Amino acid sequence: MSDGTGLGLDTAFAGFVTATSPWEVAAVFLAIVYLVLAIREHPGCWPAAIVSSLLYIILLGKQQLYMESALQVFYVAMAIYGWWAWRPAAGEGESLVVHTWPWRNHVIALLLVVVLSAASGRLLVLNTSAALPYLDSSITWASLLATWMVTRKVLENWLYWFVIDSLSLGAFLNRGLYLTTALFGLYLVLIVIGYRAWRRSMHETAT
Repeated sequence: MSDGTGLGLDTAFAGFVTATSPWEVAAVFLAIVYLVLAIREHPGCWPAAIVSSLLYIILLGKQQLYMESALQVFYVAMAIYGWWAWRPAAGEGESLVVHTWPWRNHVIALLLVVVLSAASGRLLVLNTSAALPYLDSSITWASLLATWMVTRKVLENWLYWFVIDSLSLGAFLNRGLYLTTALFGLYLVLIVIGYRAWRRSMHETAT
């Protein structure tokens, strides 16, 4: 026999399993592989990102998160660029190293994200049945910025991702993507580890 609490947990777990597709499992696994390798500054992170993003294009589109689904297309393009940029001796004969942005870059970038998020959010409200249009837009444009920062090994990308993934966690939970919600909870932990690892790498390069 099971008490009310146990029955509730069993029902919740059954709902979680039913709602989680094999494609979401694969996308989540590859996303974790991507982040772990990115923390280690290993270029193998980018192929994992490409396949994970291709899967999420479909998964997010089905959940009416149109901006985030479209964002995955950009992720694929950026992963291809990142794969190239992180190769040995990229750029002017030297490998790309972790560095920081001046504060002016952050101010300009964040203002641009706010303006674009407001505009695209309004367009989604007027022309689509999008769920969470303004939140979806804000996450999308901020993610575009943060992804570019990763490809260029800008240290502060991890700080941006902590805020972005905190917002994404709520959006995915709202749309019933439970495994992806758990992934973003794990991301918050890995982001802290990534920030510390990249900051250490930057200091070692400087010395």
